Amino acid sequence: MEKPVIIFGSTGIAKAALEIFNSNNIVVYGFLDDDEKTHNTEINEVTVLGATDDHGFTKLLGQKCEAFVATDDNSLRKEYVDYLIETRKVMPMNAVHQKATISDSFSIGHGNFVNAGAVLSNDSKMGNHNVINSKAIIEQDVEIGDFVQIGAGSVINTKVKIENEVFIGSGVTVVAGVKIEKGARIGAGSVVVGDVKKGQTLFGNPAVEVK
Repeated sequence: MEKPVIIFGSTGIAKAALEIFNSNNIVVYGFLDDDEKTHNTEINEVTVLGATDDHGFTKLLGQKCEAFVATDDNSLRKEYVDYLIETRKVMPMNAVHQKATISDSFSIGHGNFVNAGAVLSNDSKMGNHNVINSKAIIEQDVEIGDFVQIGAGSVINTKVKIENEVFIGSGVTVVAGVKIEKGARIGAGSVVVGDVKKGQTLFGNPAVEVK
């Protein structure tokens, strides 16, 4: 039987993460959030217990409970992940919806969020702490780094390489063979037809740089 999970964060993708764990019959022990206004409130009958550094609850991590980081704010996500790894010696677990489709040959790291309807195809791989939203499609032979976000309904075609900290909005199409370098941002609905340099922001069909 899976250990109960404590979810870090109570907004954004937190409720979706709760639904994912419920879909996999994993008990959510509670949420931790640094916003005091959320404390002792409930999300679908699960309580926001306290702050993310509340030792009364974080001491449970590792032996009695797993952890999952549920925020789509990358800077906050990194902060929570660093705290869990360095202070608690815990690597966040994956939250993968039962209605996601994952090939047996897809390699997945730790701390990833994969929502319902996502398709992760054969011989592709992704690292850690990524957010793959509903009905996103990752075709074969794709490489995805860490802290990447891919919006709902986006299509990442074969042999695409996505480096760390890339943000891809909803409904984006990335054509085959494209490389998207670290920290780039792709606006919703864009069609990416060529390589994207580090830190660039692109939008449109075809996608062009936005200064």
